[in-house]
Amino acid sequence: MCGIAGFIDLSRSSDAKRLERIARKMGDAQNMRGPDGSGQWTDPDWGVSLDHRRLAIIDLTKEGVQPMHSRSGRFVTVYNGEIYNYRDLRAELEQDEGFPGWRGHSDTEVMLEAMEQWGFENALNSFSGMFAIAVWDRQEHCLLLARDRMGEKPLYYSRQGDNFMFGSELKSLMGYKKYFKRAVDRDALAAYLRYCYVPAPRTIFKNTFCLMPGTWTCLYPDGKLMEPRPYWSLLDCAREARNKIFTAPDEAIIETLEDLLLKVIEREMISDVPLGAFLSGGVDSSLIVALMQQCALAPVKTFTIGFDDEAYNEAENAKAVASYIGTEHTELYVTPKDALNIIPQIPQIWDQPFSDSSQIPTHLVSRMTREHVTVALSGDGGDELFAGYNRHARGCSLWNNLKNIPAPLRKILSGWMSAIPPHSWDKVFKMYGPLLPSSLQMRLPGQKIHKLAAVMGAASAEEYYRDLTSIWLNPDQVTRKAHEFQGPFQNTNRQPSQEDLTGWMQFMDTANYLPDDILTKVDRAAMAVSLETRAPFLDHEIVEFSQRLPMHLRITGGQGKHALRRILYKYVPQEMIERPKMGFGVPIDSWLRGPLREWAEELLHPERLDSEGYFNTGQVRLAWNEHLAGIKDNQYKIWSILMFQSWCEHWEI
Repeated sequence: MCGIAGFIDLSRSSDAKRLERIARKMGDAQNMRGPDGSGQWTDPDWGVSLDHRRLAIIDLTKEGVQPMHSRSGRFVTVYNGEIYNYRDLRAELEQDEGFPGWRGHSDTEVMLEAMEQWGFENALNSFSGMFAIAVWDRQEHCLLLARDRMGEKPLYYSRQGDNFMFGSELKSLMGYKKYFKRAVDRDALAAYLRYCYVPAPRTIFKNTFCLMPGTWTCLYPDGKLMEPRPYWSLLDCAREARNKIFTAPDEAIIETLEDLLLKVIEREMISDVPLGAFLSGGVDSSLIVALMQQCALAPVKTFTIGFDDEAYNEAENAKAVASYIGTEHTELYVTPKDALNIIPQIPQIWDQPFSDSSQIPTHLVSRMTREHVTVALSGDGGDELFAGYNRHARGCSLWNNLKNIPAPLRKILSGWMSAIPPHSWDKVFKMYGPLLPSSLQMRLPGQKIHKLAAVMGAASAEEYYRDLTSIWLNPDQVTRKAHEFQGPFQNTNRQPSQEDLTGWMQFMDTANYLPDDILTKVDRAAMAVSLETRAPFLDHEIVEFSQRLPMHLRITGGQGKHALRRILYKYVPQEMIERPKMGFGVPIDSWLRGPLREWAEELLHPERLDSEGYFNTGQVRLAWNEHLAGIKDNQYKIWSILMFQSWCEHWEI
């Protein structure tokens, strides 16, 4: 795991020292991604400079240092990530007649040799891993950029006049105000308010982009940038799978999935440094840890954090699972003060506005984990690929019921449901919850009922699901001089058919929410403390397998991840896992009315909002006052505004 950056002076007027100085400064901005070493490479004849910050994981010797040259000297690379199948590729590449041998045992050297023998795009298709790759082709004088299939590793780029720059994080580009204009894209701001992140390929800045998962591009010698081209497509995978749904007996399908998971986990445990895993006690992380223990020769190191607030605490569940599996478990109970102390660091860690509040506990557990290991496996991707969210299990049936209710009646019901404050709904459910069927028992019921009330006016299944996954339903009215750009829900060319609504929901989550929210959150939270994270569920073989699962192995009896549960219950008693799904969050709602109120009031002051000119002050203040009064739970709406405001303040936007 590393940080990469590069600068190309297309005018070719910069000398080597200037190019190296620019690259070094870009790398310094993201040094925590790779504190174990740094290196630069320049070619002043073509105006090229590359920077690499190393977090040493595989081949800790000097032979693993980057920038690295290929055997012939044609390719020079800076690369972030891991190629998990590099040992298999290494053996295959050695069969080339006249192969002279290896310098070291790094996956980077194998990657370059694959490009030498098979070509760039063919090499990409051979890799199983997570990566953001930059390669300068010294023969064709062009820059090649690529990103892994699922978007685990980030890669940003921008053309500013005669300068082209790229980096693992936006902060590497933002360091040079002379070359990089920090002009906020107001249309992207509107999209951010809807989703709590800016959907790729757009970013918060004009003329600055995020390379999409599974794609590559090329900057030619004349300065033209190739339209990013897919070398692998989740959409094609989903469409092809519709005609290849597994028809074998359930036991055979589940056994095959278990074997595949074991194979993937075993190779993702390869590391020359200490390795462990995040453990929440839920299905996904518990399954990853249980299978890791099957592959390990010693107890797996597992990590979790706990909170005193029972509504947000999973530590006891994780501890029970760890004890049963037999891991070497570490837990840390954090106080509200510990969590609140992270907030001033958020704009630096997430260097474009990002308001998934689970960023706070994710960073805390990463920081604690890094004190013991350098690599941690996670269960990320399990919910999206195997239908784990409540909206997957219940969303389709809920929509089928809603659409049959006349619109005027839906409006009346929505008004009645939202008129009762969330805390009052919570009291009702606490009183009568034990009498309700398990399908109606839920965590934070008041919040969920208000969410349902907000989407009851949807005119279509697409609008219903978009609103269900939105923070602000009317971002154009909240922002000034902005019009939300055509995002993932509007672009039907990037979607499968809606004939299978649950499958469509899963796809939309996997293609958008997963890389732009979940993986962005984990990457920044972990890399800020120099911790590498790996997500076995996101291996492309598992992704492709998941697309072919029959629906009853995804959802059974209103409960998702049926196939994963069947495997997990071979290793952990079912009663340890079965409980209402709990998100990984913190009580932002009460903090905004308490310890964060003064800070929030300053950022949301009417005069400040008016002078900065990004938001409709009346809309923001209304949401804020409703939240303070307890009339509505507007924590996510307010948090999105606060994260943008604090980001502007930190970066002097």
